[in-house]
Amino acid sequence: MSKLFLTVTLFLVGQTLIWFQTNGQFLWSWFAKNPLILSLVGGTTISYAFILATRFAYEHFDGLLWPGRFIGFGTGMISFVLLTWVFMGEGITTKTAISLVLATTLVCIQVFWK
Repeated sequence: MSKLFLTVTLFLVGQTLIWFQTNGQFLWSWFAKNPLILSLVGGTTISYAFILATRFAYEHFDGLLWPGRFIGFGTGMISFVLLTWVFMGEGITTKTAISLVLATTLVCIQVFWK
């Protein structure tokens, strides 16, 4: 499996998990009542995903850290917009749509520009 594919996948998984970990308190009472348990269990899994994603990005981009950082940021923006829209009902405003396009552009520049 491509290291780039693993990078993007792990960043998306990590960003999705962190969204639920931090925003689940607004959806489910258990999350609101148990932040310490949630942070201990979820934090380890999320950190591990980000550590692996960073390693794969570093290896794919021949020892450069910036491309992985931008991919992590971009995937975070993309997942946040979509998850907030689907689960919280916050619409995508013009400002959010432009930010989403910019985040997607950022990821594409890092992935496709050699």
